[in-house]
Amino acid sequence: MLKEFKQFIMKGNVVDLAVGVVVGVAFGAVVTGLVKDLITPLIGAIGGKPDFSGLTFTINNSKFLYGDFINLLVSFLTIAVVIFFFVVKPLNKLQERAARKKTPEDSTEKKCPECLSEIPKAATRCMYCTTKVQ
Repeated sequence: MLKEFKQFIMKGNVVDLAVGVVVGVAFGAVVTGLVKDLITPLIGAIGGKPDFSGLTFTINNSKFLYGDFINLLVSFLTIAVVIFFFVVKPLNKLQERAARKKTPEDSTEKKCPECLSEIPKAATRCMYCTTKVQ
């Protein structure tokens, strides 16, 4: 049983997941600090109030803390923007660059001129429409 557990722990996907979670937590702390220490005071400098957590209203002795919601919303939007511009956009650029480097000669297939189906490069006849292919 101990041997099986060791094999399970040493699998690549478990280790990758653990590393991803640790990096995600650290990244979350960095983005939270960015929002708390830079973005919220900037919004406060523009809007006049650096911390929205004190904003409340009361209806029938029920206190609504809408300021906390505003803080969380600003935090979420900032995290989404940071992830988009610093993670998603660079990865898309890398994938686009990698796709541009790939030449048509790397492909093992070609298109049939008649039906435009993908067929093996060495084929002399299309397997779908039976057209002779040069």
